[in-house]
Amino acid sequence: MLSAGLLLTAASAGLAQASADDASTSSAASTRQAAASDGLLTAMQRDFGLTRSEAVDRLAAETTARTVETRAERAAGDAYGGSWFDASSGKLVVALTRTGDRKAVEATGARVSLVRHSEQELNAAMRRVDALRAPAGVAGWHVDARSNSVTVDVVAAHQDDNDVKAFVDRALEAGPVTVGRTDATPRTLSAGTVGGDPYYTGNVRCSIGFSVYGGFVTAGHCAQPGAAVSGWDHTYIGNFQGSSFPDNDYAWVNVGSGWWTVPVVLGWGTVSDQLVRGSAEAPVGASICRSGSTSHWHCGTVLAKNETVNYSQGAVHQMTKTNVCAEPGDSGGSFISGDQAQGVTSGGWGNCSSGGETWYQPINEILSRYGLTLHTA
Repeated sequence: MLSAGLLLTAASAGLAQASADDASTSSAASTRQAAASDGLLTAMQRDFGLTRSEAVDRLAAETTARTVETRAERAAGDAYGGSWFDASSGKLVVALTRTGDRKAVEATGARVSLVRHSEQELNAAMRRVDALRAPAGVAGWHVDARSNSVTVDVVAAHQDDNDVKAFVDRALEAGPVTVGRTDATPRTLSAGTVGGDPYYTGNVRCSIGFSVYGGFVTAGHCAQPGAAVSGWDHTYIGNFQGSSFPDNDYAWVNVGSGWWTVPVVLGWGTVSDQLVRGSAEAPVGASICRSGSTSHWHCGTVLAKNETVNYSQGAVHQMTKTNVCAEPGDSGGSFISGDQAQGVTSGGWGNCSSGGETWYQPINEILSRYGLTLHTA
């Protein structure tokens, strides 16, 4: 079975989802903060090929899209087929199965794309594919609102393997399924003990992501419950209080012994350290940045949500896929959009010289699972 790259790091947890009004207020603050950060704008200019003015405008549009998404989904009801941020227009696009709901959805500020299948139908197909056992030549699968299907990604070098063909045939019977290609096999990425600003469990290094009250959250593959954790200076921090991997890839660590939590994501000198003010979820198509102890700060785009990643250790569900690069030692690190926490780094393929793809476990699921509260500014 193929492994998807695990990028061992640590991340902090956050608040449960706020109300739409709270999210709107938080998002507005997010835009002001992000636009005020010269480092963040510089990183977006570098990674997206934007001017400073274009970067400011994109952050503002993405903040609006986050708040529109909640209202648009409510307006669409059972005709909702998913949504994504369209960078070229600066608008959220909502997939809709009924023309009669179009005006109500457009009234929220979203654009509409008429489709055949609702999100409920796509999620049902996703569950049927999840029930199949995937061979190593299948990288993963996810609900893709833009194609209005479940997309199964196979590794190009293995697309003609008999077991891959058999899996694809079974997946196509699950409902609206399309087949995509990926150039590389995701792989496990662990790192030995090196200097920097990580945390350690034995000889494994992972990166701290978001603080929660009483500790921080991280990737579950970094360690099992009870494992002792030391900081960048190798002094004792605390222990893994909960951990889940595979199926999920999240965990949390308590903090004590003179350590404390702060609502900050490190910019590593590339950008200013970023304050965390909430956990409003960014839509597909939005820009997103990642901080980790190996490759530090990099930005990219949200490619897909609700993806099942086929690691060698077992499948992990409900992941978010990005084209942000990452390297061994980055696991558990922070994914952030503006000043809104998004999730903790799980794994991927590639590196920050040639590029690649990286997945993260969404933050709000972790907070809900362990009853944690995000430490915010």
